[in-house]
Amino acid sequence: MYELFNSVAFREATLQFERASRLLTEDDGLVERFKLPQRTLVVSCPVRMDDGTVKVFGGYRVQHNQTLGPYKGGIRYHPDVDMGEVAALAMNMTWKCGLAELPFGGAKGGVAVDPRTLSHDELERLTRRYTAEILPIIGPTKDIPAPDLGTNPQIMAWIMDTYSMAQGYTVPTVVTGKPVIIGGSLGREEATGYGVAYVTEDALRRFKRYSDPVKVVIQGFGNVGSYTAHKLNDMGIKVVAVNDVYGGIYNPNGLPVDELMRTVREKGKVDDYAGGDKVTNDELLTLECDVLIPAALGRVINKDNAPRLRCGMVVEGANGPTTAEADDILRERNILVIPDILANAGGLIVSYFEWVQGLQEYYWSREAVHDELKKRMKNTFIRVADYAEKENIPMRLAALMLGISRVSQAKKLRGLYP
Repeated sequence: MYELFNSVAFREATLQFERASRLLTEDDGLVERFKLPQRTLVVSCPVRMDDGTVKVFGGYRVQHNQTLGPYKGGIRYHPDVDMGEVAALAMNMTWKCGLAELPFGGAKGGVAVDPRTLSHDELERLTRRYTAEILPIIGPTKDIPAPDLGTNPQIMAWIMDTYSMAQGYTVPTVVTGKPVIIGGSLGREEATGYGVAYVTEDALRRFKRYSDPVKVVIQGFGNVGSYTAHKLNDMGIKVVAVNDVYGGIYNPNGLPVDELMRTVREKGKVDDYAGGDKVTNDELLTLECDVLIPAALGRVINKDNAPRLRCGMVVEGANGPTTAEADDILRERNILVIPDILANAGGLIVSYFEWVQGLQEYYWSREAVHDELKKRMKNTFIRVADYAEKENIPMRLAALMLGISRVSQAKKLRGLYP
């Protein structure tokens, strides 16, 4: 059955899971049960294009584990989406929910499409058709999607509306990451990036691997990267380089983040900003800095470039940006890695806040959301750092072991049905 999920991403996720599981004292067959998702749905989505033709897009929704509560996980639109990648992301969401001590299980969804090639109307038609196809397995107490790579609050609004039309009444809690006016949460848009910044600050204070002033390089300047840069800038931490798919910009004296964000909104590309030196995307990863934050695609730090990184610490804003081989190289080079299931959990945590607010029909202030997010990120960071120190293991293993252990304990208590 494993061949159904055959992909680099799934092999990486399974390998990291096995590494962590071997260090846990009790198994009772749970390792084999956790390796495969509980449910996988593969759908085809025919869409009428603006020119009148019909094009069919492949989509997926993978539900890995629901021991702790309803499934939770984003939906991504990207040309490289396949079942193995979505299954890998769903597995990691399970451990992330366990680590963050949230009442959710892991899931993920995706459509193999480049959303930049679709018109606004085509994107809406695709989203509504994909939602219709996965409709039987999602719901506010079943599986709650959220935005991910290539999707946004508008797409979540279309999903919510499609689901609500099928139910006959408005159901805001079927998705998180919605626009605030239709039941979203204040603070959700910036939550992942702010969470990365909070963890970066905590790691710098605890491990003291920095110069004065601290210099940060961010790979990726989408939602996560831009809000991470914005918050770090507020903290007085210098962001010296950022990039997007088209290229990057570097200024060793620091970039004016708000001005850069404005340039990207108006012109569309990072390298349209004139206040720094142009760098290629490969060059950006190996710039000298205190902290490197990969905040875009997976597997960008690999065995080929890991020996050339010139940072003291990697904080993973993206999902799975570091391969297992690269992990080993960075550990040998004494480069600290703060893993994705800890560093980018801010979006998941505030999605939980949004879901709770929707169920209660009572909404929190932005300040309350930010304060609670910071508190939870700090507490989770301390638990992982303390455990890593106590067991003398890397932060990634510590985070995975804590997440897996929580899910395993719940699974044992619930037993095996029937």
